[in-house]
Amino acid sequence: MKNIESIDFGILSSEKVQRMAVKEITKAEVYDADGYPVEDGVMDPALGVIDPGMTCPTDGQRARETNGHFGMITLSRPVVHVLHNKKVRNLLRFTCHECHTLAIKDENKSLRKSNMPKECPECGTETEDVDLDKPYTYYDEDGEELKPEDIEERFEKISDEAAATLGVEGGRPEDLIISHLPVPPVTMRPSITLETGERSEDDITHKLVDIIRINKRLQNNIEIEAPEFIIDDLHELLQYHVSTLFYNDMSNVPPARHRSGRSLKSLIERVQGKEGRFRQNLIGKRVNFSARTVISPDPNIGINEVGVPYEVAKKLTIKRQVSEDNIEDVQKWIENGKEEHPGVNYVFQPDGRRRRVTEENKEDLLETIEPGEGWEVERQLIDGDVVLFNRQPSLHRMSIMAHKVRVLPYRTFRINPNVCAPYNADFDGDEMNLHVPQTEESRAEAEELLKVQEHVKSPKTGGPIIGMLQDYVSGLYLLTQEDLELSREKAFNLLAEAGEHEKSLPEGETITGRELVSIFIPDDISITINEGEANEIVIEDGTLEKGVLEEDALSDYGGEIIQQLKIEYGSDKVAEFLNRVSTIGAVFLTRRGFSISIDDLEVPDEATADIRGLVDQTVEDAEEVIGDYRSGEMEPITGKTLEETREIRVTQTLNEVFTDIGEIIRDNVDEESSAYIMADSGARGSMENVTTMAGLLGQNSVRSQRINRGYKERTTSHFKRGELSPKSRGFVASSILEGLDAQEMFFHQMSQRKALMDKSLRTKTSGYMYRRLSNSLQDLTVREDQTVRNAQDDIIQFRAGEDGVDPQKSDRGIISTEIETN
Repeated sequence: MKNIESIDFGILSSEKVQRMAVKEITKAEVYDADGYPVEDGVMDPALGVIDPGMTCPTDGQRARETNGHFGMITLSRPVVHVLHNKKVRNLLRFTCHECHTLAIKDENKSLRKSNMPKECPECGTETEDVDLDKPYTYYDEDGEELKPEDIEERFEKISDEAAATLGVEGGRPEDLIISHLPVPPVTMRPSITLETGERSEDDITHKLVDIIRINKRLQNNIEIEAPEFIIDDLHELLQYHVSTLFYNDMSNVPPARHRSGRSLKSLIERVQGKEGRFRQNLIGKRVNFSARTVISPDPNIGINEVGVPYEVAKKLTIKRQVSEDNIEDVQKWIENGKEEHPGVNYVFQPDGRRRRVTEENKEDLLETIEPGEGWEVERQLIDGDVVLFNRQPSLHRMSIMAHKVRVLPYRTFRINPNVCAPYNADFDGDEMNLHVPQTEESRAEAEELLKVQEHVKSPKTGGPIIGMLQDYVSGLYLLTQEDLELSREKAFNLLAEAGEHEKSLPEGETITGRELVSIFIPDDISITINEGEANEIVIEDGTLEKGVLEEDALSDYGGEIIQQLKIEYGSDKVAEFLNRVSTIGAVFLTRRGFSISIDDLEVPDEATADIRGLVDQTVEDAEEVIGDYRSGEMEPITGKTLEETREIRVTQTLNEVFTDIGEIIRDNVDEESSAYIMADSGARGSMENVTTMAGLLGQNSVRSQRINRGYKERTTSHFKRGELSPKSRGFVASSILEGLDAQEMFFHQMSQRKALMDKSLRTKTSGYMYRRLSNSLQDLTVREDQTVRNAQDDIIQFRAGEDGVDPQKSDRGIISTEIETN
């Protein structure tokens, strides 16, 4: 191993190509009649071997061991390097064609045609403009084509200093004209054998064969002194083939194609972009010991668990040394083989050889395998194994966490719904990746640092990111209502169904829901949530004394109980509380029944009349504002035009009615209806959603303004020219329950489509910005002395986060001595 001190990037010169080439490639034939690579052809074994059993004649190594070697093609006439075509133009344009010195005085000037001097500052010769007919043809001022050999001759006389000023670094200007083309090793462009027995060659090999064939024809025509126009045509064809080897997507030039009509993949396309070598194979790549499938919810497994299908568990393996402690298990696994779970897929003998377990060799392996002495097995995944689970895009540290395996039937990965928030996962077809750590160290690290329960608190806010959601919250909200009581028998059945068989209940014939939940809260926890508000939640010495459990106490991004449990007791207690209490909530809700219907949204006739009256009054008020504007009585708001003032006042009037009607709905919707329960508990949706369903939709907006685009001087053809009324500008007085008329539906669709578009465009932009940001920050680390440093050990921050607080170990960013002690 050697330490690399520096890397220089430069231009490959003809001399370097000749030095590194082990052979000159001159033949267009690839294989002989026996199917063996032709000597001096593009698959010559001297350039490396890829077939098993063959040895590379250059370095004596076998296939898979040799890296391969470069060859070269000597071009009959030089060609321009197409990837440097603009640099070649600048060198021709801004150097004197007589004395070859720099023809620009001010070196800081941009290299543009307009900045060309009229004469050379050194010798006074009049300068000549050079035009580039993209991608690789150059003409002087008289329209004469400049041949690559003439350009090369000019470039040889340019000084290093002048070349550097014009942007040529790591080489000489004449290196931009190719006279010796490197032939990449065979290992970089391997051939494959098809089912028919025919060989299929790599696109690069096809291009190299084309270059050799045209090069040979050009050489022959030069030797027999053919007419100049034939030689020029062949020279241009050679230039085309060399150029499309580098880049096969140039404008003004048809792409080189395979005989099937497919465009050939050039060297540039192999390297750049999403499918290129860097992003596809180096920064990230497909790996062994991983699986991917659709996810589905399973409320019966813990937050630290992941349900793995049998089919996946039988393919993914963990290596285990055979010892006295596990020899009996190993023998059972071998007996099961590959097909029965849990089994062994491979056995490693003491000599290092790997043997696949089959029905034929099973008995032999059972007789020979012994504890110790270097025997190892690759056993299938079983319950309790630690795996890493990931959902893309991986946007923060909680996008990949460690789970314990639960092998289950069917074909999807199962996760507890409470773990959706950190992964930003839902169950509408999302797929996730599972990775199996292969060493004891990696398994220990995953369990200690990456387990789900260690990431309950967000590193962004210091508050819970994992909590209960939806049905769990609804269930516990209903269970902890003030007047809810259960018979002792029902309470025990509820606990038993939730898997709690050893819990003791308080004395008495009936048990309240609050008493039932209090069983799972540690005795010395005392907290008050929503202090002074309508639903004040008070827990004293582990007993829920007052209040109804809802999102502020239980959910992600709220979860005060979860927050206090994490601070006081650590992550084990949090996982236990989440798993057990959420199951109680879900079981209670299932037994009670929970469904939503149109009846849930109906309000009494008097309330409906009040709503209609409010809407009519609001429309009148808005019309009055518009009347003031038309009559010239409106006073503009400071800094706003009269039109802007009108829109602000109309919008304000129309938005106020939504709030007022929301109050009426809240007061009149049945508090026992599922819609109200979900909104009030914070399990799903809000009272605003209930208002749009039962009251009115209100003002639709596009770009935070009333809808104003459409036909000339009006939004749609249903309205008069110049009309400013609420309805003509997107105000919807109807509710979803009543139904919308044609115009209301149209305006509603307009605003929703705009919101949808904005969201998708924002996601795309922010995703790319995040990718750039994370790549630039990926090597920053916090050291023992609290400094943040980069890979070069430069100090970026003297104290991490400027305050030294780790949000995950704090109470929402506030750190106390009590927390530090714990």
